[in-house]
Amino acid sequence: MWEAARRAVRDARLPSGPPPRPTRRAWQFDALVALALGIATVYYGIDNVDNVVVREIAPGVERVVPRPSGPGGLALMVALAAIASGALALRRRCPLAVLCIVTAATLATPPSVGRLTFYAFVIAVYSAAVYSPYRVATLAALPVSVVLVGTSGNSVTPIVPNQYIALLILVPMAVAAVGLRTWKLRTDEGRTRLSALEREQAEALRRAVEHERARIARELHDVVTHNVSVMIIQAGAARKIMKTSPEQAGEALLAVEAGGRAAMTELRHVMGLLTMADEGEGTDADADVADTAAVPAPQPGLDQLETLVARVRDTGLPVDLNVTGPPRPLPPGLELAAYRVVQEALTNTVKHASGASAAVTVEYGPERLRVEVTDTGGQPGAAAGSGRGLIGLRERLAVHDGTLNTGRRLTGGYRVEALIPLEAP
Repeated sequence: MWEAARRAVRDARLPSGPPPRPTRRAWQFDALVALALGIATVYYGIDNVDNVVVREIAPGVERVVPRPSGPGGLALMVALAAIASGALALRRRCPLAVLCIVTAATLATPPSVGRLTFYAFVIAVYSAAVYSPYRVATLAALPVSVVLVGTSGNSVTPIVPNQYIALLILVPMAVAAVGLRTWKLRTDEGRTRLSALEREQAEALRRAVEHERARIARELHDVVTHNVSVMIIQAGAARKIMKTSPEQAGEALLAVEAGGRAAMTELRHVMGLLTMADEGEGTDADADVADTAAVPAPQPGLDQLETLVARVRDTGLPVDLNVTGPPRPLPPGLELAAYRVVQEALTNTVKHASGASAAVTVEYGPERLRVEVTDTGGQPGAAAGSGRGLIGLRERLAVHDGTLNTGRRLTGGYRVEALIPLEAP
């Protein structure tokens, strides 16, 4: 029991939200409310000193209620009005403290002048309920304050003069109208900020996609350049040996034909990928083709996966490589896309799954190539990536009508799977 009580006291001392930080406008509004209420209640106290009020508590039954009199009574009423009203200037910054101060002032107010602090008490109760970050303490203090004030010597609600009734009706309506307008303005501002943020995110995604497409196009451009350069060299060799070795010249021309077909396939992929003007970026294809002194190095393919896995193993990440199905020659661009899937997935594992192990599966099917990279998951708290790598992989696979599936595994870790359709051998 004592342990539960100590726990409740400890929880009451802990804030359930951030401390209130009123804006400058809020400070000014609260100070204005405190000043206006203070002037009104001080005037009320001065105006009612030495007065005697006769109240009819039942038909034919009257009660004489004397109010504080003399300099002492005047000083008491002015002090209580100033304390209760002045505390409201801090009603957002220290709502619970203000509630305690105003409650004490209300309890000390003579029953005959309850209006002196009653309105300040109502505002303090509202402020504590709305602004206090100590929810447990607030839920305990509010009913206690209300019960104390309600059961004190003045259990009769202060009488409101008739001339103030219209004011008490119009003021809440005006406050509600202002609050509704403020809420609408804030909602519109929030909606505008959300729309701007969505536009910024869409623009950032578009730029990332364009960047990835340009990078992929440059790589496919290198593949096409390599094939065309090899064609030119083979054609030149065939021209030189055509008279002396017709058979070898024929084989060279067959190689030229195969290279031309591959180059045309990759060129169609490049042209399909480039949906935006990218002039001035990259290299000049005509210049590359004309320069046959050196053949550009081909882009990596599936035959270099062993080398890639070995490099990753050197970083300390255990990686298993499993190739199923009969391997067969594939278009260079397609092999490059599959290689990039493995490269990106293993890179993400090294960056974001420290302490994990990975497995790479390459499955040659009759109609599709399946590439899967899985890991066992690293230590908790690892930083998440930006997602641009996956955007690039999806764009790269889309060139070959492939799909990319990513997500967390039920047994822990992450899985990246690429499915690329293949033409019949």
